[in-house]
Amino acid sequence: MARDTGLPSADAQFDFGRARRRRVLSSLTARMRRQPGDVNVILPFEEVVAALGRRGERRLGLETIDLDSIVGTVDRRREFDRRFRPTSARVRPRWERINVAQRRGDPMPPIDVYRIGDLHFVKDGHHRVSVARALGHKDINAYVTEVLTEVGADRAITLRDLPLKSHQRLFHERVPLPPEARDRIQLSDEWRYAALAEAVEAWGFRTMQQHGELVSRGQVAEAWFEEEYEPVVEMLREADLIRRGTETEAYMRVAALRYLILRTHEWDDHVIEAIRHDVEEPGVGDDTMVRRLRKELR
Repeated sequence: MARDTGLPSADAQFDFGRARRRRVLSSLTARMRRQPGDVNVILPFEEVVAALGRRGERRLGLETIDLDSIVGTVDRRREFDRRFRPTSARVRPRWERINVAQRRGDPMPPIDVYRIGDLHFVKDGHHRVSVARALGHKDINAYVTEVLTEVGADRAITLRDLPLKSHQRLFHERVPLPPEARDRIQLSDEWRYAALAEAVEAWGFRTMQQHGELVSRGQVAEAWFEEEYEPVVEMLREADLIRRGTETEAYMRVAALRYLILRTHEWDDHVIEAIRHDVEEPGVGDDTMVRRLRKELR
């Protein structure tokens, strides 16, 4: 709760100091919990859009938006953290003037924001957002422009997630899967997206050679998902081999074994135990898995 002594100027000064202290304490808490260093860093709009891939935008007009959804900025100075607590004393004079005005009930113009998914990035109105949060408000009026992107993002996204999102976007450009299939392709290592894209393209090339006809990237992607990815993942599920990571990561862990085992569909107990031993061991690469499995199945 904001302090209210009846002296707006004094209360505004107190609010600013408290907001600054909370920012420092939040950073200290994140460090003690060994959270990523960027957990409190405000998201830069242009970098996020570059990673996610801009498809277009549309003006939505005036809306009331959740203050917790505002996590980024178009401003490169970054004088606020992710929760819009001041990171610099330079904003203090204007911040306190707006605080006093809000305490007095003066009308505030709507802020201006970009929307990506359920995230908002401030174009104009940083101080108004910061003061509103300091005063305990839950929402704010805003003129909203929605930016449509190739890859989505949720409220948990941080700066360190942007390279992963960028590689994910590039994968879907190379492998244009239908929406329902796209959601199932999930990797935690951005470089694995490139490896998977190359594997899909190689699969498509072999398929075109086999059938003697050219097909589009979209047709290759859909055929790969239905004829290769889904059947393999289903077999992995039946064999209880998806225990660590996502189903896509499990698929990639056994992709190198495709011609040795998956093409035969001989899933006897000996094969399953041999695969389980290797795919569940941390740090084991595909080449090592192939050598081990060949030896164990002789």
